[in-house]
Amino acid sequence: GGITRIASITQLIVPTMAVLYFIATIAVLAVNIQAIPSAIYLMLTDAIGMSALSGGILGSLITGIQRAAFSNEAGLGSSAIAHAAAKSAYSARAGCVALLEPFIDTVVICFLTGLMITVTGVYTLDTVSGVVMTSTAFKTVISWFPVVLAVIIALFAYSTILTWSYYAERCWRYLFGPRYIIIFHGLFCLGIFIGGISDLNTVIQLSDLLLLSMAVPNLIGLY
Repeated sequence: GGITRIASITQLIVPTMAVLYFIATIAVLAVNIQAIPSAIYLMLTDAIGMSALSGGILGSLITGIQRAAFSNEAGLGSSAIAHAAAKSAYSARAGCVALLEPFIDTVVICFLTGLMITVTGVYTLDTVSGVVMTSTAFKTVISWFPVVLAVIIALFAYSTILTWSYYAERCWRYLFGPRYIIIFHGLFCLGIFIGGISDLNTVIQLSDLLLLSMAVPNLIGLY
């Protein structure tokens, strides 16, 4: 159905899951409100203190940049494909929306997630990592929310697959024309299948490499 069908689906999925996640995170923080100042202090001192310097600040920066790019795509040039299809009377308005997206995603959602993980103390657990850590943090206050979180993540993954398929399809059309689009659809579905049965670390490392390969020419072009 193209960008129209994708937009009609994602404009329902994305705000719903973001609002649900935001409300649940605020609920966890409200229960642990007394621990918030010390948690922020801990996050800042660990990020810019001597422990960060001695622990390899360059490695920390690289990891942070990788996760940030994975989170909001800022600097990759991909979101321009979606915004170019938006119907807006003022291009500057579409640009402002594009600026707002990484702010909501990273500055608001990711900061609240990090704060929640810190105030609940689950970051000290060696047995959990990644989204399991986030789920455990929610569980300390809302016992049933990990189930909702699993649904949110599934919707996030689905909407991401839809959006990136559109990005890649437009690029394929530019390179090879519309005649061979069926080949792209086959390759894309095959890629999803292979990724689904592959080792997660391998998929993440490949994604980081490919995202970097997008960022380099895009940033050179911007400068």
